[in-house]
Amino acid sequence: MSAREERDALTLPPALYDRALHLLRESPDGLPPRRGHSLPGKAASAGPHLTRDEVRAAVRAALDPLPDDSLTLHHRFARLGIGDRHRHLIGSAVEELPLPEEQRDAARALARQLTRTGTTAPAVMAGIALLIRLGEPEDVPHLAALGVFRQLTGLAVNALDRLDRRSAAVVHLATFAADELRPLVRALRTGDEHAVLAEVTALPDPLHRAGAGDARRIAEAARLPELLDRHPRDTALLARAVSLLVRMGCSYDDPSHLLAYREALALYERVVTRAGLLPPTLDHHATLLSLALDMSSGSAALLDWPEDRRAALLDTLGRLLAEPRWTSQTEIPEGTAEQRRRAGWIRRTGRGLFTLPATAGRLRIEVVAGDPVDRDRVETRILVDGRPVVPALFSRGPANSPELLLEEGRLRAGPEPREVQLAEAGCTEGCCGALHVTIRRDGDQVVWSNWRRALPGSEEPAPQQAPYRFDAAAYDAEVARAETDRGWSWRVRTVARLIKAGLVADPDLLGRWDASRGWISSSFDDRADTTVVTFWYVPGLASGNPDRPDSPLQFRWDIADDGTPPEAQAAAALLRLAGEDPKTYARVCGGTRERARELGYPWPDTW
Repeated sequence: MSAREERDALTLPPALYDRALHLLRESPDGLPPRRGHSLPGKAASAGPHLTRDEVRAAVRAALDPLPDDSLTLHHRFARLGIGDRHRHLIGSAVEELPLPEEQRDAARALARQLTRTGTTAPAVMAGIALLIRLGEPEDVPHLAALGVFRQLTGLAVNALDRLDRRSAAVVHLATFAADELRPLVRALRTGDEHAVLAEVTALPDPLHRAGAGDARRIAEAARLPELLDRHPRDTALLARAVSLLVRMGCSYDDPSHLLAYREALALYERVVTRAGLLPPTLDHHATLLSLALDMSSGSAALLDWPEDRRAALLDTLGRLLAEPRWTSQTEIPEGTAEQRRRAGWIRRTGRGLFTLPATAGRLRIEVVAGDPVDRDRVETRILVDGRPVVPALFSRGPANSPELLLEEGRLRAGPEPREVQLAEAGCTEGCCGALHVTIRRDGDQVVWSNWRRALPGSEEPAPQQAPYRFDAAAYDAEVARAETDRGWSWRVRTVARLIKAGLVADPDLLGRWDASRGWISSSFDDRADTTVVTFWYVPGLASGNPDRPDSPLQFRWDIADDGTPPEAQAAAALLRLAGEDPKTYARVCGGTRERARELGYPWPDTW
């Protein structure tokens, strides 16, 4: 069959670009619905099941030789079985294609035909993927329009990122941002600076529903450094700029967003040097301290800072927050429980952060507790030559807690090599992976090697990180210092540590009740002044004849802070465990409903 006959044999629906323009015109505010529009039925035909390699081979075959026009590619894709179900692979397959210089103009012309007249999702995706490599400013409006379809948004944003970061950000936010950001997106689409300014300053603080990606896109779409320069005395705008930077650097989100933000250094420069304009409130103090934490040991430390500039800006923040007008905000004997917790966190964290030694050696271990208002967990940040290891190598979760890495001695270098999990994805390792390294002692050195990310079902290669070598004496000293440093801790966290230590020393305190130790820490929910003790119950465990050990029940015991010293609270808890069955005062929090019913315990209606 000739190329013309192939084209005539293929009946195609209207162009997706025309459909996108129609949908935007029909929308009352010129925005797609949240999550975008779905592709029309025939344009989104699934196609047969193909493996990853089969899709790559089919895409290569469809584009070699390069088609003369878009209709030929439509037919080749249809004949080779490339359909909508393969959209996650089409972009990468096209980007992997060799593209000699003499073919680039023809490939660009084909890409424009596909994005302007393409009628099926695979063909349009191929066109967008070619424009990721070959696009020019004239392609921006067409890519932005195609981004209204949820199946095309990711590719369109990738292409726009090369050409116009602001347009990429607006497309991303219009499709993916939470409802609370829709007024800002409407203002961004109009390009009215006064409306944008009003909506940026009206953003909720903190941005609980906005992740690092949304924060980055807001900064890009609003051209935040330029906006600050045009409104240098607007303290509400300045406060939101600080919050957006804090959200971008949040260790519980993907650090690549901050690192990909091209104006990050310019924005840090502006907010830190102008921070003194902010009213000295508890909220502003906490946000500025969070900013300093990220600059000191978080993902912001990975930015390409000019020599000594990061240290200078940290010094600026330290001197500002040490002024009486700022420190007085943390002395609040009265106020809400949340305010008191936050003030205590500021006092503890500020003392440690701004008194770090000027030269910390090759290895530095810092335990960081985040702002309690954001309910961030505690993490063990490990820096080598001033660079934080976890965000540099793992983007799916923060470093593990000090209870895991320090209290259990996992960072110690023993005579035998030992693999250690340094970080785990926020969901779980079994879902999105973890970062592991092997620690071994080699004569008078300690070596970290054999890095792996452990991503289930992923072909992603191991981190490209050469082994770290440390002087063993200096390494041991730093680990010992970090293990004994409790300056970051607060009352209920200390109670939890002491209870755990007591149960480790005497496992029979729980064992006599057919129970074994679970996680023990401070609460992460609204009961933040509470120590949480969990344990697993298996009937017959103490006698050595456990009944269905593969189906235990988990119990949770909440211990409210009563104001007495942590040592006294922990001793009282251990004494109660020794003399009274904890299943009579703890509540079921895990296992299965069926097992709870079998054993006669109520299943919780809410968690």
